[in-house]
Amino acid sequence: MKKILIVLMLMLLVGCGTSNNSTAPETNEEVLRVGMECDYAPFNWTQVSGSDTAVQISSVDYADGYDVVMATAIANAIGRKVEIVKTEWDALIPSLNAGAIDCIIAGMTETPERAQEVSFTTPYYESQMVVIVRKDSELANITDIQQLSGYNVLGQANTTYDEIIDQINGVNHMVPLATYPRMVLSLQSGEADALTAELPVANGVVSANPDLAIVTFDEGKGFVVDTSVSIAVAKENTDLLNQIQAALDNISEDQRLQMMQDAVDRQPAIEG
Repeated sequence: MKKILIVLMLMLLVGCGTSNNSTAPETNEEVLRVGMECDYAPFNWTQVSGSDTAVQISSVDYADGYDVVMATAIANAIGRKVEIVKTEWDALIPSLNAGAIDCIIAGMTETPERAQEVSFTTPYYESQMVVIVRKDSELANITDIQQLSGYNVLGQANTTYDEIIDQINGVNHMVPLATYPRMVLSLQSGEADALTAELPVANGVVSANPDLAIVTFDEGKGFVVDTSVSIAVAKENTDLLNQIQAALDNISEDQRLQMMQDAVDRQPAIEG
């Protein structure tokens, strides 16, 4: 009998422990888990110090950037606490559809292919497509993308900005690289002649690397590409999509431009 009583008491204690654990904060309801690379300044980056705009992502690292500020603003608007989940670019959509994150705010452009897998908000930022070249290059003063014909042009892997390179007739479309620091190194070493980039990213690269320059193109002579970026949510999560869209609608264009300018001003150097 004593043994039976002891077993029953142990079962009761285990049951109580399980019950206590279940009263912990419901992270799914209270936290907005936002996936991003944390390696694509000024949209998002990783740093080792905290700040008014940074969000801690590990015991030693913080994430900051335009996407982080946007994510924080949206989380606050829908009554959640933001949690930044550092995720490799190629793993963002799979992570979203697996339920590991609630949304993607990572400078992602909506494409027909991506729209088949996830749902998108309206754009939260619109940019301009340029190329980065060495300042002493003969390409520094070109005005038409076709003047890049015959040159080595490099883009970021699995992005629209790699795909657009094929708009240049006769281009040497280099095998894309995963991150911008590696791309910058390729350009500085002479392996690549030009990098495709959004203007905010290019501004950060050139400010940290005075040996490089930004090339813009005459009207009608540049890349044909959608440079807007949107927030992605899982297809079945229409309620969250509507909440995020409503929050986004309350952030004016002037506020968005100021958020980006502030991010550009405080971003770390993007060096090779």
